[in-house]
Amino acid sequence: MRILVADDHSLFRDGIIGLLEADGYEVVGQVGDGQTAIEAALRLKPDLVLMDIYMPIKNGLEALSEIKAKLPSTRVVMLTVSDEDVDLFTAIKGKADGYLLKSMNGERFLDRLHGLEKGEMAISRLMATHVITAIAASEHRGKKGVGTLTQREYEVLRLTVDGLSNKAIAQRLVVSENTVKYHLKKIMAKLNVQSRAEAVAYAVRTGMYRPPETS
Repeated sequence: MRILVADDHSLFRDGIIGLLEADGYEVVGQVGDGQTAIEAALRLKPDLVLMDIYMPIKNGLEALSEIKAKLPSTRVVMLTVSDEDVDLFTAIKGKADGYLLKSMNGERFLDRLHGLEKGEMAISRLMATHVITAIAASEHRGKKGVGTLTQREYEVLRLTVDGLSNKAIAQRLVVSENTVKYHLKKIMAKLNVQSRAEAVAYAVRTGMYRPPETS
């Protein structure tokens, strides 16, 4: 596979590129921020983009959505130090082809890439378990409360699914962070879920990304 590596830490990029090239992969480019990753992907049209989540200008999750929208056949695997369920589900919603933690060893990392070439999703058993557990929980608890969210609650849920923090949501909606926390509490109660991650899982499964139309 022809691979583009996107990560804002040059030392990590050097390490992963060395690992990839030693295994016979062709690294066609390396970048340090999400916006440049989008531009490089459109220019180089790689088979795979290995991309960090937390990068400047645009984060990896934002870049993921744009790359997938413009290059649907290009595979994108997120590389991150984060094992937060919200990041994982946002990546899945964005049609990521994998989600790998940077703490995994080189042998397992390459094994996941080999699996990707066979049509498998590049994800660890632990993260796959997170997906199954949260979606199963949201299926069980989310049967009631569908369609009861207010327009503002839909907005908060949509931004949460997009991976924004409470602070970022507050800035986007021009409200206080406490107001965002209050809305999230109401959302979880209405959807009968126990956590922010389960609310995201429910939204991913049901497609609850848009606020209801106003008459």
